[in-house]
Amino acid sequence: MFKNKILMITGGTGSFGNAVVRKFLNTDIKEIRIFSRDEKKQDDMRKYYSNKKLTFYIGDVRDILSLDDAMIGVDFLFNAAALKQVPSCEFYPLEAVKTNVIGAENVLNSAVNAGVKKIIALSTDKAVYPINAMGTSKAMMEKVIIAKSRNIDSKSTTICCTRYGNVMASRGSVIPLFIDQLNNNQDLTVTNPEMTRFMMSLDDAVNLVLFAFKNGENGDIFIQKSPATTIGLLANTLKKISGNRKSKIKIIGTRHGEKLYESLLTVEEMAKAEELNSYYRIPSDNRDLNYDKYFKKGEKKISKANEYNSHNTKQLNEKELIKTLLDLTEIDSTLRAWGIK
Repeated sequence: MFKNKILMITGGTGSFGNAVVRKFLNTDIKEIRIFSRDEKKQDDMRKYYSNKKLTFYIGDVRDILSLDDAMIGVDFLFNAAALKQVPSCEFYPLEAVKTNVIGAENVLNSAVNAGVKKIIALSTDKAVYPINAMGTSKAMMEKVIIAKSRNIDSKSTTICCTRYGNVMASRGSVIPLFIDQLNNNQDLTVTNPEMTRFMMSLDDAVNLVLFAFKNGENGDIFIQKSPATTIGLLANTLKKISGNRKSKIKIIGTRHGEKLYESLLTVEEMAKAEELNSYYRIPSDNRDLNYDKYFKKGEKKISKANEYNSHNTKQLNEKELIKTLLDLTEIDSTLRAWGIK
């Protein structure tokens, strides 16, 4: 599928980009292009992987000219560039718009003009019933993607989207924070112990993108079915695994724009979603502006559907959560230091 192809990852120095590189670098892929504005992280990656297949382009998705230069010859694109720190976006919402909305539009325009065959954009649970600036900007990004997908030649380019919630041990996850606090005998700062989050690994996130890559049609949004747990149970389980008896659980209250639970599909989306084994596919709404021919019949399915969120998905118990954490490659070194592996 990727044999002798060029893959570009915008925002490729993050957790997702590194996971993709680890998966594909030793395959028959021709080149992986990392596009980002962080030259320090690029240099770290260059030294760590030391592989000729990995190339680096400094640029910003806000600047379409820098994208155009990097896009020449690209076959496939994963758009992972984003401002995603929720409190920061609350205080600087226009910055979130510039990167997550306008930046995404720039990526799509540049990729379509360059003849990129498949584009997968990464979205978030926070785009579902958004209550914060980050989620609102990502919801708008999804709308931009769907609108763009209606106006391109599907024989030339396919644009899809993936949506997922908490990715364990990634930059935005609470797991690295808890580990750091445990290692320093500090109290574990929990905003709300009843808050739930999906438990999805970085490998799961990559597999979701690959599933969308193989099965997606223009405007589709893909979601992976994932189990969840409460933040209180997660904190206590990590504390138990570490053997730390000094650290306590400290409730600090909900942060700016923070949700009690993660939603991955709205009621309206569940009414039309297709189940594909471990995934949901939300087909694009391809109606035009001639609304009257659609609104005469209405939609009965919506009244019977329920949203899909981290409260109503499968909840992990302590034993299941321990197994999930022990299988997490991103914290292997920590587990070894704790004498677990």
